Amino acid sequence: MDFTVLPTLNAILNSTSAILVVVGVYFIKRKNITAHKRCIFAAIGVSVIFLMSYLVYHFQVGSVRFDGNAPIRTLYLAILLSHTILAVVIVPLILRSAYLGFKNRFDEHRRITKWTYPLWIYVSVTGVVVYLMLYKL
Repeated sequence: MDFTVLPTLNAILNSTSAILVVVGVYFIKRKNITAHKRCIFAAIGVSVIFLMSYLVYHFQVGSVRFDGNAPIRTLYLAILLSHTILAVVIVPLILRSAYLGFKNRFDEHRRITKWTYPLWIYVSVTGVVVYLMLYKL
């Protein structure tokens, strides 16, 4: 298998996840609960596919070193560090948010999604930024 296509696929999956989450929030603000749930569960599904693809790639290829110059490398490492830490933090937040929504515990769901939403978007977008910096600069 040609594993070199996986970073691009991962960036597409991250972008798709972010778009689905934003559209899901759009729908809930218009009180379209069914469309909201579909978007969010699709975003979770896309994120699971991303995680599987990411793990397969890194188990096969290992780490990829950033070869940019010092100022850009510093920026890259700062983005990568925040992305990596928040990527770990976001998983239980997403799972808890989805669980609370699924169980119709909407007050708790709203409280936690005030954190989940912006962090999920940040992790998805910075995932694409890391990809662009690592593979396209």
